[in-house]
Amino acid sequence: QVQLVESGGGLVQAGGSLRLSCVMSGSFFAPNTNAWYRQAPGTERELVATITSGGSTNYADSVKGRFTISRDNAKNTVYLQMNSLKPEDTAVYYCNLRDFRRTYWGQGTQVTVSS
Repeated sequence: QVQLVESGGGLVQAGGSLRLSCVMSGSFFAPNTNAWYRQAPGTERELVATITSGGSTNYADSVKGRFTISRDNAKNTVYLQMNSLKPEDTAVYYCNLRDFRRTYWGQGTQVTVSS
């Protein structure tokens, strides 16, 4: 059974930084793609960033230049470094893993940015 466990969320002032982590356990297939999504109250879940097992990355326009996604394959961990945080970044952030068979989700971690 594949499990994804996020951590690192919290309360931060605007302009601050946080690093989210997502530890993956269980059996999943390679190649695969990891992603971070976020969902603010009353909105749809939106894609923030993706990274393939080969290291290729993509970002939503709203976070380009501020957020960095990375992964440590040896530790089965994906990270999201978030800098220059804005109040509009406030949301629950979800880790996602997709292989050829299915998609897996973590339980989410709350990020709150105060102005």
